[in-house]
Amino acid sequence: MELRDLYNSKKILTGEVIEKGEKVPSGKYYITVVVFIENDQGQFLLQKRVKKKGGKWATTGGHPKSGESSLEGIVTEISEELGINVKQNELTLFKTIQTEDDFVDLYYLKKNINIENIKIQDEEVEKVMWASREEINKLISDKVFSTNHEEFYNYCLEFLEN
Repeated sequence: MELRDLYNSKKILTGEVIEKGEKVPSGKYYITVVVFIENDQGQFLLQKRVKKKGGKWATTGGHPKSGESSLEGIVTEISEELGINVKQNELTLFKTIQTEDDFVDLYYLKKNINIENIKIQDEEVEKVMWASREEINKLISDKVFSTNHEEFYNYCLEFLEN
């Protein structure tokens, strides 16, 4: 059983938790974390989700476990899904989006990672690749890139332009 912490509309912990998959009570929110990992060639690390998780290309993300902060949660997700250890101070939180039932924290990480060293989490990830902006735009136009992550990717590009 995976528990998630609940927050109020100001992103302050309420002390309440829900189980993964449980309906979020009205006026409460959980945290979603997403990271854009970019290498020195300007490519982004993408992962193809397994079929039961949608089967589309996206970037790494998930939900902090109860007791984890947003930053701790994204470090955990990177470790679990890709087998990569990163330090919290390597990550930059560049945007928070409030939706109907969650806060989506978008992180950026500049890091050269050898794809051969990635150990994917088979339950979640089918494969990984480095992709240029042009390749990502093609995945988007081919409708094989996660719709949510398309919006997040555009926010990342805005962040990188500033």
